[in-house]
Amino acid sequence: MSTARQEPIDRPAFPTHFLLGSATAAYQIEGAATEDGRGPSIWDTYSHTPGRTWNGDTGDVAADHYHRLDEDLDLMASLGLKAYRFSIAWPRIQATGRGPANPKGLDFYSRLVDGLLERDIAPVATLYHWDLPQALEDEGGWTARATADAFADYARLAGEALGDRVAIWTTLNEPWCSAYLGYGSGAHAPGRRDGAEALTAVHHLNLAHGLAVQQLRAVATNDPQYSITLNFHVLRGQGEGGDEAVRRIDALANRAFTEPLLRGRYPQDLVEDTAAVTDWSFVRDGDLAQIHQPLDLLGVNYYATTTVRLWDGVTQRQNNDGHKDMGGSPWPGSPQVEFVAQDGPHTAMGWNIDPDGLEELLLDLHARFPDQPLVITENGAAFEDHLTVGPDGAHAVHDPERVDYLHRHLTAAHRALTAGVDLRGYFVWSLMDNFEWGYGYSKRFGIVHVDYETQRRTLKDSALWYRELAKTGSIPPARVEGRSVSL
Repeated sequence: MSTARQEPIDRPAFPTHFLLGSATAAYQIEGAATEDGRGPSIWDTYSHTPGRTWNGDTGDVAADHYHRLDEDLDLMASLGLKAYRFSIAWPRIQATGRGPANPKGLDFYSRLVDGLLERDIAPVATLYHWDLPQALEDEGGWTARATADAFADYARLAGEALGDRVAIWTTLNEPWCSAYLGYGSGAHAPGRRDGAEALTAVHHLNLAHGLAVQQLRAVATNDPQYSITLNFHVLRGQGEGGDEAVRRIDALANRAFTEPLLRGRYPQDLVEDTAAVTDWSFVRDGDLAQIHQPLDLLGVNYYATTTVRLWDGVTQRQNNDGHKDMGGSPWPGSPQVEFVAQDGPHTAMGWNIDPDGLEELLLDLHARFPDQPLVITENGAAFEDHLTVGPDGAHAVHDPERVDYLHRHLTAAHRALTAGVDLRGYFVWSLMDNFEWGYGYSKRFGIVHVDYETQRRTLKDSALWYRELAKTGSIPPARVEGRSVSL
């Protein structure tokens, strides 16, 4: 580990190589949904289907980032960001998920990458943040093996265009959500509700990752790093059957990805737990070798912890897993597991705030995969933000809860680093308020406020706090411009 920054000396300081950045996703911020050759994605279809999203909100305009690229790049530079994690919209590159690349789509991301480099911000590109081309969904989506092959071709096109400049490539963001919420519970696009399809999607997403890494390595010319981002479930067991409930959900939520990705196998207990749902015949000879590709970084997304127990079969079964109930289950093969409401405090999403869970997760991953470098690719919180306008017309958003949240989680990350975890960076979610999937525009995660009527950007107090962190490399006190946070 390199020497930590020394100024100021009374604050926890991160190593000089530590990346402090922010993150976004294409469908959540770009808008321009039908412009310059972009085809429809499953989220276009899903959000335009009545009853799927809050207030019928869609990502048609979102934060209009597509038209405000230079303004947003300058905003990132003003915050002193060392890295920016963005996603590439697959249907902006290939309208139907197949065929030659769309030049206008590639041009947008090329300008984005060049603009980041001009501002000394490292480009971190995610190939897939849930916006599957609708044409591929019409052919089966992630339940079809051919989608993994199409994804590999798309990865090659993106790598050929940007593979001389992108610093870090991430194949998939949170494949758990894509598989289980998209095909199991119906809470995410495409909105299917079938446990067998969800498990099939798990495998094809894993396979797509492995194929994409190989394609990127074949065409990239600037020696980038390769990664995948997983949303880990930090589990707490409750009651006599708590350990069994934890084991079952850990297999579905965590080990269904880490074991094939990092060890080249699926957990035997996962296969046995889900035997009544699927026979796993979609796993073919040679697949696991394709999936098991060396990773330079493992992306870690963390927001909250999860408490589980075995259902007694008598009382009303609780389903407090933190996701919208759309009629299906994201937990195939485990109907006996109950998700218990978490003690507060909570964010506006209803998720509990537990920074110790982040430290526990990082230490656990380091213990199980000691040679695998880690990076926190998402961490942040939604709160009920309020824009104020002063007598001089100055706009402000005072969000002490978010400042406190970030302070406590970054401090937890620093503790893990000090304990020996090979942690390479932290990306706050999110750079700006955006379309929060099924919750539409009702939840604000950004450190930058977006007025969706005018598209005006306003730095929240959390952005001012994060700017000090990014510019000094050390964790500031939980206060902004003299206003101490006390919760």
